[in-house]
Amino acid sequence: MVFLMNIIIFTFSLFLVSCAGTKNNSEETIKDKFNMGMENLDNEKYLQAQSDFKNVLIRGTGTDLGDDAQYYLGEAYYRNEEYLLAISEYEKLTRKMGYSPFVEDARFKICEAYSTESPRYYHDQEYTLKALERYQEFLDDYPNSILLDDVLSSINILREKLAKKAFEAGILYMKMDEYESAKLAFQVVIDEYYDTSFLVLSKKEMVISLAKNKEIESAATFLELNKSHLIKNDLYDEANDVIGYMKSRLLRE
Repeated sequence: MVFLMNIIIFTFSLFLVSCAGTKNNSEETIKDKFNMGMENLDNEKYLQAQSDFKNVLIRGTGTDLGDDAQYYLGEAYYRNEEYLLAISEYEKLTRKMGYSPFVEDARFKICEAYSTESPRYYHDQEYTLKALERYQEFLDDYPNSILLDDVLSSINILREKLAKKAFEAGILYMKMDEYESAKLAFQVVIDEYYDTSFLVLSKKEMVISLAKNKEIESAATFLELNKSHLIKNDLYDEANDVIGYMKSRLLRE
């Protein structure tokens, strides 16, 4: 009986040791896999890094390594220029792991990813608008960020693009003699993109569109209100000449 008990105790002890060893080996394997992911990321082997970090996430959810792997998975996509996939992974980090030290950088990268996906001005500007929205949220939450200058620079570039889109739409309407539509387009620039290089150009074109739409008094009033700005940019004479031309034309008619 004593002999049987000793066997049971010995077997149970081996079982406990085996379980402990399995746990330690598992933890060590996750750490090794994470380190492999970091090495692949540094060596620009982004697809393999993605696989490594996914493996860590599956097996290490809720651990410190799992949280870090979520960020670096986003990095692996970002550095491989798979920006929409990177955004998805960064979003998971910011939603589920708000305490992570990587959150600020992840949110900045989301902004940058949308900005990079922003197309030329004549295409749909969905991603441009998303980027601007995210940049503004970043500024609100991190007003003293060391990334502030980069954020402001990117915002200016994106706003210039949207201003150009509206301005070029106005020019196109002018070529088609659609002056009412042209006025609306130039007004968008004046009201919404007043901090861009297209503001003064839109003011000049607004005068011209008003004049060509036979709204001579309105054109003259708008010209006078913006006289100094137009003179400073050598655009006053062109706008004024169009008013004079349209006055003469209307008198002949």
